[in-house]
Amino acid sequence: MGMPMILLVEDDPDHEALAIRALRKANVANEINVAHDGAEALEYMEGISSGKNPAPQLILLDLKLPKIDGLEVLRAVRANAKTALLPVVVLTSSDEERDIVSSYRLGVNSYIRKPVNFTDFAEATRQLGMYWLLLNQCPPTP
Repeated sequence: MGMPMILLVEDDPDHEALAIRALRKANVANEINVAHDGAEALEYMEGISSGKNPAPQLILLDLKLPKIDGLEVLRAVRANAKTALLPVVVLTSSDEERDIVSSYRLGVNSYIRKPVNFTDFAEATRQLGMYWLLLNQCPPTP
């Protein structure tokens, strides 16, 4: 079993690059897999079920995704026995109350609104990495 992996579900290439850079700067050496839309994320989940893909230690999930939105992805993660307990952090530009409520109803662990500002976004991602990958105790993977 290698180092725990992060699954980043993000369709914006700038946000993807920024998140990865911020995690690296925070000395998060974990492998980062990227799904570029909701369909890719669901495909990855199916791969976990079939044993083809490793389960991530953390899922960073954007809500506003093409094809299938983030809430659908979250629903699928929670419905799958192999991924149901995984920490999922929503990292989104949406501050709509209904998105926040729906995310928590579907069992999100944390909801973070993407700061618009570059430096704040990098800092938020760095803190996320520190907390979820170093401090948080994850459930054992089934």
